[in-house]
Amino acid sequence: MSYLFCVYTVVFFMDNSTRLQYLEAMGVDVWVPREQGIIEVERKQAVDENVSDESPAHNSVSTNIGWNELERQVVECKKCILSESRKQVVLGEGDKNADWMLVGEAPNHEEDIAGKPFVAQSGFLLTEMLRAIGIQRNEAYITNIIKCSPPDNKDPKVDELKSCDGYLKAQIALVKPKIILAVGRVAAHAILETKKPISELRGIVHSLNDIPVIVVYHPAYLLRTLLEKRKAWQDLQLALKIYQEK
Repeated sequence: MSYLFCVYTVVFFMDNSTRLQYLEAMGVDVWVPREQGIIEVERKQAVDENVSDESPAHNSVSTNIGWNELERQVVECKKCILSESRKQVVLGEGDKNADWMLVGEAPNHEEDIAGKPFVAQSGFLLTEMLRAIGIQRNEAYITNIIKCSPPDNKDPKVDELKSCDGYLKAQIALVKPKIILAVGRVAAHAILETKKPISELRGIVHSLNDIPVIVVYHPAYLLRTLLEKRKAWQDLQLALKIYQEK
């Protein structure tokens, strides 16, 4: 008895729905009555819709909600595994009507405890960077791509980025900034939807929904690589120039 005959014998005794799936997987054309074909198509559509309902994309956040509702949704969020290890969410801080919006990567351990973005040494450096171009920290709105801290300060995973994407879009819609600083590689990649190295993204004026976006090095990186501070200063000057021209 050949192998193919055995396969067909097993398939013959399956229920009709399973049998059709196996035959389709083996590349066998199956002809069914029109009524049955319609039923199969409707069943498949129903399954696809159920999968779609559970996907991160279906959990999108309305950009028309207010700050209180946005904060409630973020605090109660369980969309990804980061919700299980966080101390608290880090939504953002600063002027909610600011012209300048800074978007970092993800809260680190200190920010997870404080509930605020950019604290400790990197936060101090960011404050000084803003002050160097005449902006007080409380005059800007500062947030992160991810609202919960990844373990061991690792880069956010794809599903974690997708889970938080709607929250950032809602924040941008609420703040209505005149310019956005993408602070660090992860933030730049997420906002600009690119995988180019940050060295190729800085020094260029990008755009997000007609809002100019300037990519700058993350303060934590600058603390480790002091020689890059000159480039960071150039990027801040570019951002200030673009802002003044608006």
